[in-house]
Amino acid sequence: MSLTSRLLYTPTTSRTICNSSSASSLLPTLSFSGFGSASSLSLRPISRAHSLLSRASSSFRTSTTDMGDAPDAGMDAVQRRLMFDDECILVDENDKVVGHDSKYNCHLWENILKGNSLHRAFSVFLFNTKHELLLQQRSATKVTFPLVWTNTCCSHPLYRESELIEADALGVRNAAQRKLLDELGIVAEDVPVDQFIPVGRILYKAPSDGKWGEHELDYLLFITRDVNVNPNPDEVADAKYVNRGQLKELLRKADAGEEGLKLSPWFRLVVDNFLFNWWDHVEKGTVKEAADMKTIHKLH
Repeated sequence: MSLTSRLLYTPTTSRTICNSSSASSLLPTLSFSGFGSASSLSLRPISRAHSLLSRASSSFRTSTTDMGDAPDAGMDAVQRRLMFDDECILVDENDKVVGHDSKYNCHLWENILKGNSLHRAFSVFLFNTKHELLLQQRSATKVTFPLVWTNTCCSHPLYRESELIEADALGVRNAAQRKLLDELGIVAEDVPVDQFIPVGRILYKAPSDGKWGEHELDYLLFITRDVNVNPNPDEVADAKYVNRGQLKELLRKADAGEEGLKLSPWFRLVVDNFLFNWWDHVEKGTVKEAADMKTIHKLH
């Protein structure tokens, strides 16, 4: 897989508030395990370049006022670096930018309860041309919601110029393309930015394990493409395409507590409120007609 080099944005770890609404050697092959008989992918080994990308810059900040060595001593090194290096975009409930803060601070449940951590996020729903949805199981080392099953890719646009562009949700779409490469090895050429269709926004809050949680204004992005997938094990434990029936069976198992299956709270909210109706539009090629980017749905 050919990877292009990237300039890493390195913000400070202090929380910043502003008034403006905008800002100027191979790894082992991963095989997809199944739900029913959904089509499987034959995966190539992840390239050394991808391995180096996911583990780049192993040195990271160890002195911040929010950090505390003892409580986070067991945190995975890659996830720890991302928690302090990534700066999320803080917004109000109308999706207006009010500042930025570290991923670490934005996901501390005590900060969320104080009302200081609402940030912009995105959730990608990638379908192949057979209209099957690609799901991923988050890695065991993820700080929030490890090993839960969720939609194709879930992450955050960062506080950087290219991901703050609000026109046509371009900043969020740029971030989605970046993270599909980081998490699933899907190269930019396979997921052109102009092929992402923003279909809606949701606002939700969910605890993870007592210390961590989510409070996000989440952009929902749909895309239909046939892609090559090379999961990054630092981010993804497993992945699988499912059709409607197989997703419903997964929901049944999660509700029944079978096989230890768990779903991310944001994915479940989208499934319960929107997904199957939007899936109809995927099959008809009319997703743009279903889009509603004016409304922010407050879900619980």
